[in-house]
Amino acid sequence: MSIHDERNSSPWKSYYGPNLGYVQEQYELFLSDPNAVEASVREMFAQWGAPPSAAAVSTASPAASAASSVQGAAPAVKGPIDSNMLKKVVAAHQLMLNIRRYGHLGADINPLGISKPADTKLLEPETFGLTKEDLASIPASLIWDNAPDTIANGWDAIVRLREIYTRSAAYEFTHIHDENERTWLHKQAESGSFPAPLSQREKEALLERLLQVELFESFIHKTFVGQKRFSIEGVDMLVPVLDEIIRAVAHDGAHDILIGMAHRGRLNVLTHVLGKPYEKIFSEFHHSPNKEVVPSEGSIGINFGWSGDVKYHLGADRAFTEGETVRARVTLANNPSHLEFVNPVVEGFTRAAQEDRSTPGFPSQDLHSAVTVCVHGDAAFIGEGIVAETLNFNNLQGYRNGGTIHIIANNRVGFTTNSEDSRSTYYASDLAKGFDLPIVHVNADDPEACLAAIRLACEYRLQFNKGFVIDLIGYRRYGHNEMDDPDATQPLVYSKVRSHPTVATLYANQLKAEKNVTDEQVEQLREKTTSALQAAYDAMKANEGKTHVQASAETGVIVPEDVRTAVPMETLKEINLELLNRPEGFTEYTKLQRILQRRANGLNDGEKMDWAHAEALAFATILADGTPIRLSGQDSERGTFAHRHIMLNDNATGAKFSPLHILPQAKASFAVHNSPLSETAVLAFEYGYNVFAPETLVIWEAQFGDFANVAQVIFDQFLSAGRAKWSQKSGLVMLLPHGYEGQGPEHSSARLERFLQLSADNNWTVANLTTSAQYFHLLRKQAAMLKGDNVRPLVIMAPKSLLRNPRAASHGVEFSEGSFKPVLPQFSFTEPKAAKDKVKRLLLGSGKVMVDIAEAMASGSDEEYAWLRVAHVEQLYPLPQAELERVISQFPKLEEIVWVQEEPKNQGSWFYMEPRLRELAPGKVQVRYIGRPERASTATGHQEIHAAEQQSIISSALNGQPFESSLVRG
Repeated sequence: MSIHDERNSSPWKSYYGPNLGYVQEQYELFLSDPNAVEASVREMFAQWGAPPSAAAVSTASPAASAASSVQGAAPAVKGPIDSNMLKKVVAAHQLMLNIRRYGHLGADINPLGISKPADTKLLEPETFGLTKEDLASIPASLIWDNAPDTIANGWDAIVRLREIYTRSAAYEFTHIHDENERTWLHKQAESGSFPAPLSQREKEALLERLLQVELFESFIHKTFVGQKRFSIEGVDMLVPVLDEIIRAVAHDGAHDILIGMAHRGRLNVLTHVLGKPYEKIFSEFHHSPNKEVVPSEGSIGINFGWSGDVKYHLGADRAFTEGETVRARVTLANNPSHLEFVNPVVEGFTRAAQEDRSTPGFPSQDLHSAVTVCVHGDAAFIGEGIVAETLNFNNLQGYRNGGTIHIIANNRVGFTTNSEDSRSTYYASDLAKGFDLPIVHVNADDPEACLAAIRLACEYRLQFNKGFVIDLIGYRRYGHNEMDDPDATQPLVYSKVRSHPTVATLYANQLKAEKNVTDEQVEQLREKTTSALQAAYDAMKANEGKTHVQASAETGVIVPEDVRTAVPMETLKEINLELLNRPEGFTEYTKLQRILQRRANGLNDGEKMDWAHAEALAFATILADGTPIRLSGQDSERGTFAHRHIMLNDNATGAKFSPLHILPQAKASFAVHNSPLSETAVLAFEYGYNVFAPETLVIWEAQFGDFANVAQVIFDQFLSAGRAKWSQKSGLVMLLPHGYEGQGPEHSSARLERFLQLSADNNWTVANLTTSAQYFHLLRKQAAMLKGDNVRPLVIMAPKSLLRNPRAASHGVEFSEGSFKPVLPQFSFTEPKAAKDKVKRLLLGSGKVMVDIAEAMASGSDEEYAWLRVAHVEQLYPLPQAELERVISQFPKLEEIVWVQEEPKNQGSWFYMEPRLRELAPGKVQVRYIGRPERASTATGHQEIHAAEQQSIISSALNGQPFESSLVRG
């Protein structure tokens, strides 16, 4: 009979895990002395023979194996047993598993005692047909593998397990897939010795910290009446929790701790965790306008202008030292009121902090050298999709950083929305289960349980290089902000809140009851903190008028145009040949090999280099200059349009290889990663990486430029405004494929108009290029400027069809000579005056449409177009005014300047360019538009309509008759 048949027809199918081990032990006794076992068991062995081995049962019954793995093996106990007893052991074992899995439902984790009703029947012995006497008759070791020696029987074991899993710290570990991790977590929770209890000194320090947190908030509340601060009160333990994380990970070797959080509790964290002086925070309150009547988050800001940001959005950093060997830097990232969008930014900070980019190849990474801490709101954690996108970084090669410690500062209200209206899940943390993260729910009114949970989280990250979630469950003492009246929306909750003592009061009472502190000591701590607060306020008032805040002095700074970007031809040729080298035994895809081998002659006279070839040379020469590069996007290894192939795959083994990793001239690392299907989180990650590692050329590539609109928050709040608001500098490059090839509304426009609308104060560069040499020089210029203080993000409307268009390819001499040209005239400045006098129309435009015009003009003669000249505006912002003035001044008989674009009139560059061109146009020269009419959609979905519209634009641009209409009708 097979094991499978036997298990399904014998009594052995009822036993698994420790119970099966017990039966096997009884069988060994039976073999040595049949009378040593109970009669009914003896008869069972006589009829059915030996029970199957644990390994056989694991193979035969996956369900049994899974159940067994949760518990683990337990030693069998010798002695007589009957089948009824075995059933009780099985039931007791299931009860233990349920306590581990569902104990949190009965836990004391809500300070106000207000929770959704939970079904806790699965935690009761009666549900499994067990009595106290039944459990007392079972040895503890049969149902609890971690049972301490002091636990003798099953009843004591169940009582102890109920105590562990239903107290003020409740655990959710059973969803963790890895058995070793799951076993480790349960062992720590059940050991009774981890984490170690607080010492007398630690308890006193914790009480003092809680008093500081509480008194800081109450001082502001009374001193700056009606001003918003987004108080921490109700989750005061967030500050000691962050203190504990910093201490723990710094002792474990982290030299950077990167924190991201929204605005609630931020001022308290800034002053107590980041060391921002009380006086400075009071000054920001004192100088803030106090005239708002609407309880919103808006404010004109502390700088009374378009620069700076409100006080509860600002970041900070400080050095952490302890003893002579522990050194770390703690950074709190700047963040707007877009809540969770800072999460991927700080993930990028951490990855950059962990990597050594000083040698060729991929950067080397030390997962323990830096740690991310993300503080979330409960409604935002489950409600904001950016959280799930960021959690997905957990194990991705290009984004993992050894595990993020997540803290949900859970006040159980989102703005005015109750939990039952803000999520479909039981807990705010349930999202994290899908990403295999352990979760501890902890009552924010139990300070020592909170610190115990944090120590567990830090130890887990150290052991397994994975993240951890602490659901810090508290309440919100005031409304969404301090101008809000919460009784209108949560009357029952706030009837409890008003009479609920603060956590500092609760903990002081606990310590007094334990005889750890006296009333006098508590009062002394209060007076010490109150005096410090008052002294800081008095100092701020004394200094009033001696300092003032002014707008940024950087407005209008001009990016230098004289950066040398040409590379000697000899160097280019050497590098070009090196890029064709392959490791010994590498099997290249035959078709791809033929394509790439053509690049060998690209620099020869008469040959041209296409876009991808120019990019590869730009990357290689930038690495040779010692600048590391990081490139990511949804298809960046190959390129969305199968053009790049910067990472090659062995056709036989699938092994990956990049020629830039073995380039002899390289002096820095090169990283390229295919990203997850995310724009927002990935772009934010790359922004954070670049801010933390500003010497690195970081490039994010959208699969299609249209998809970048998913990441609009990152463009609006971080990339375009980060420098003006926070003096946060970035040189991030964004490649956004853009161009009208008839592929429909979602594969045409990168929404150029949006970037131009956001352009001001020289905040970034926006370019729409037409040649591969221009791309080469612009990348090299951006890389060179990373080393200075004047770097800005670079937005490139990247090509699609132009990637392989011969007219966009450039000759080798254009790489070895020259530089990036913001305006690229398609004529010679030295042509005779008589020729210039014939010119009536000047066509200006950018990107692909100008190449289409060049192709159309190629079929005509010079005489046919004597009345017309063309110039490509390659850089749209900052507007190259001097270059445009020079172009326009060449033609004294000019009658009209025509802006040509593919995009609809209400999109693209026209609304940005029109007023500027009118200012540049001399005398009676008219400024006109040729392009598609205003439209709601970016492009037509019909190829034949697209082709007709495109031809109409080109024909109108090249028509010698005066152009009367302001738009082309499809």
